[in-house]
Amino acid sequence: MMQHSNYVNREVQKMKIKKNLQLIIKSLIILFLVSFILIEGLIIVNGNIKETNDVDYMIILGARLYGDVPSPALYERLKVAEEYLHDQKDLKIIVSGGQGIDEYISEAEAMERYLINNGIDKNRIILEDKSTSTFENIRNSLNIIKENDNLEEPRVLMVTNKFHVFRSKLLANRLGGKAYGLAAEVPPTIVVPQYIREYFAVIKSFFFDR
Repeated sequence: MMQHSNYVNREVQKMKIKKNLQLIIKSLIILFLVSFILIEGLIIVNGNIKETNDVDYMIILGARLYGDVPSPALYERLKVAEEYLHDQKDLKIIVSGGQGIDEYISEAEAMERYLINNGIDKNRIILEDKSTSTFENIRNSLNIIKENDNLEEPRVLMVTNKFHVFRSKLLANRLGGKAYGLAAEVPPTIVVPQYIREYFAVIKSFFFDR
């Protein structure tokens, strides 16, 4: 009788553990889905907002090079920046990006070359060529601005692809700037992977990039 009672108790405990485990898994799935929808919504909305505020500087964020040639994602950033800069002839520019292992020059130098070749005055362009991440791009660029112009809260126009605008503005505001976005198109071949990757990148930046 005692053995039967112990067996029943063990089975009851197993069922409780199983139910609790199922509840935890369901809760985690729901949390993931809710956070994914919320964050992707913020990414999409910020990538489609047209912001025309007066700013102190434009910051063009680097992306991959093929040797010394801008990748399609970086080309889109440079194209939209160039168009804007021809209308805003006094706006100063920081091109931000270091040199990757398989890149012949820094991303900053490649961006400077593109802008100069497309009619932008070299004297308007400042190179930030040490950064290796979005966080470093923005931190280093804001440090340059604060050192050059002694601005307490510089107004900056972040130029990047649509999927990247939200995180760039988030970091720039956290690091002491007042950020706006100028969104470039996303090459079709990278739309899905980049938007999915950006969800995880936003979470990382929110908790760790400070």
